[in-house]
Amino acid sequence: MPEIRKDPVFGRWVIIASGRSLRPNQFRMETGEGARSCPFCPGHEAETPPSIYSLPAENKKSSAQKRGADWRLRVVLNKYPALTPEGDTINRAEGIYDRMDGMGFHEVVIETPLHSRQMEDMDISGITDILQTYVSRINEIKKDGRIKYVMVFKNYGARAGASLSHPHSQIIAMPMTPIRVVQEINGAEDYRRARGACVFCDILREEAACKKRLVSENENFLAVAPYASRFSFEIWILPKKHLSHFENAETALMPDLAGIIKGVLGKLKHSLADSSYNLIVHTMPVQDPEVPHYHWHMEIMPKMSLVAGFEWGTGFYINTVPPEDAAGILNAGKKYKL
Repeated sequence: MPEIRKDPVFGRWVIIASGRSLRPNQFRMETGEGARSCPFCPGHEAETPPSIYSLPAENKKSSAQKRGADWRLRVVLNKYPALTPEGDTINRAEGIYDRMDGMGFHEVVIETPLHSRQMEDMDISGITDILQTYVSRINEIKKDGRIKYVMVFKNYGARAGASLSHPHSQIIAMPMTPIRVVQEINGAEDYRRARGACVFCDILREEAACKKRLVSENENFLAVAPYASRFSFEIWILPKKHLSHFENAETALMPDLAGIIKGVLGKLKHSLADSSYNLIVHTMPVQDPEVPHYHWHMEIMPKMSLVAGFEWGTGFYINTVPPEDAAGILNAGKKYKL
């Protein structure tokens, strides 16, 4: 069973999950619509835990049905979870240290039956299905009062930590709020206290006005290369309407969010030769009420270089592509020489 240990210096929690070392690491960029050994492909459903949520294939003529799938999206428990529902959230002292059971949930969203159809290749309705699944699963998971934070993320490519290339994302629910999230929320609260406004709303206004770092925009969302980008070609997607919790987003907004994700990922794929990336949903802790100082958003971080000694030692990041240049390259459809 996993356990969670607290670092007494930084106050951060670390998951100790030896079972994760057993997960398959068969990542390879296969071509075609399937891979014989892929556990996420149609016909291999028995190789994963049973579905806990699924969407049926839309019609018998669909690509999914032709490949033997009666589903267009599945959610399963991770076979090699970082956290499990068993256990409790009681702190247990071990000398000067604190630990607790590795209680939580770890789910995999198998986004499509089609082995090589990544998000940027899907139609808007397919991406909307994925986003609405995230919302549905968060709202279901947070009914368990032990859960304090739910993180939704997607690792694409080997350099981003993916072990399988079939399109999928993950949901990890945990009994505490990660220190990185606490720092972000506290920073946003400090900004509002000092300036009387939501920092993310101010970022939206600033970027929409200056346009130097604007990558994409539609009626309800804005995508920018953030002013202090940590990584080359880092992109933030922000809703124009202030809302602190992603799971409370209106269903009617999801097609617009799907459209801007599709466009941004398509630009990144074209300009960066299909580089690996991480996509993460940033949101408030699920048991907290709506707040005026925090604004949910998505961050996309291409993996073009490794985080090395200086970054680990200082917390500083070195970005070799200014965000203004990154936005210009993406908007012009130029190829960036990696």
